[in-house]
Amino acid sequence: MASQYDDLIPRLKALAHPARLRILDILRGGEVCVCHLETALGRRQAYVSQQLMVLREAGLVEVRKDGQQVYYRLVDDLTASLLAAALGPTGNTGPEPLAGCPCPCCTLARAEVLARPDRPAHQGDRTTC
Repeated sequence: MASQYDDLIPRLKALAHPARLRILDILRGGEVCVCHLETALGRRQAYVSQQLMVLREAGLVEVRKDGQQVYYRLVDDLTASLLAAALGPTGNTGPEPLAGCPCPCCTLARAEVLARPDRPAHQGDRTTC
């Protein structure tokens, strides 16, 4: 019986930090690269990587490398369920492109928005990565 609780403790500890909670909330929308998380949090790569290490060690996220880009995603449905209970359901259909984010996903999404002939006059379009 104690093992059931012991397995849950690292997960809950990882959730008990505002930056890690924000990272996990972003990852509910899908896989994103580290530079996207840096831009979203407004923090340096070293800080974001430190938080991601804690999440990896707790078994909450997985890493995938594609060339020089490093991508993270949620590992399991339990984490997503805990986040939904704590933060409410996500309305995300994918990661939101961020101004100033150099990742390929954001760069491509901005280019697609700018290339649309039916683009509204303002830049408030919300596209997904």
